[in-house]
Amino acid sequence: MTSHLNWGLPLAAWLLSPAILGIINRVKAFFAGRKGPSLWQPYYDLFKLLRKGSVYSRSTSGILRAAPPVILACMAICTTMLPWGTIESPVSFVGDVILLAYLLGLARFATVLAALDTGSSFEGMGASREVQYAALAEPSFFLGMLVLVLHSGFQGLSGILSGISAHTGHGGGLLLLLVAGSWFVLLLTENSRIPIDDPNTHLELTMIHEVMVLDYSGPDLAYILYAAALKLWIFSALIVNLIFPLHSLPWWLQIPAFLLGMALVAVLVGVVESILARLRLLQIPKILIGSATLSLVALIVKWMG
Repeated sequence: MTSHLNWGLPLAAWLLSPAILGIINRVKAFFAGRKGPSLWQPYYDLFKLLRKGSVYSRSTSGILRAAPPVILACMAICTTMLPWGTIESPVSFVGDVILLAYLLGLARFATVLAALDTGSSFEGMGASREVQYAALAEPSFFLGMLVLVLHSGFQGLSGILSGISAHTGHGGGLLLLLVAGSWFVLLLTENSRIPIDDPNTHLELTMIHEVMVLDYSGPDLAYILYAAALKLWIFSALIVNLIFPLHSLPWWLQIPAFLLGMALVAVLVGVVESILARLRLLQIPKILIGSATLSLVALIVKWMG
């Protein structure tokens, strides 16, 4: 593939990621019997916020102002490491999955640090929950990625996701199914979706991610929302590369197939949010431990094979 096509992958992510949120909102509106907002409403919201001014509390420092660009930069860099089937990402090297995990962790660290910088007890409470659930969610990612490394024989993200197949190795289909299930729970957790969290809630006592960004407004809030859309794109892309047989298609068909897969993942998220209620906070760790267990079972199956 040419470098121009490779760099088109993150460009498409930067342009299309808010549309994933639009699809989720339309699916939820359909289940609720409403017309719902336009598919392009997330874009309108971002443009509206960019035209506004930001307001800062006197009790905050430069940390609050620096966090949104840092978070957005981390998410944008992560998109440059995501392949589309056999179309390699423009940034690809051995062990790049570790950099991907660290960039996601850096974005979370910036969010938590900015929340603590406000001095708000509510935002501090949300930061505490974010760190706790992140510690329980990360084993799902690393265990699942270890399974895929052993299954594909590659150590770079592009090689891993293009080399996996349900027809290679012992129990290949079962391995991919277990990791996909684990990562779907990870997607819901990392993106603050129901049943883990509610991105539209305004009840401070039950909020996790949204309570940490209450002090943001204007362009800073636009950066946060756009970074959240990119993060949803990142985890959705991992699942699409995992469960869709993109590598069996010619490269020119892999692009529309990948985009169709992203839309289907968004529809699935919308369905889950429509049929399930938000879990009690004490139940969330059980779900996350169960998610990590799926990846652990996949690892055991791989070793036994």
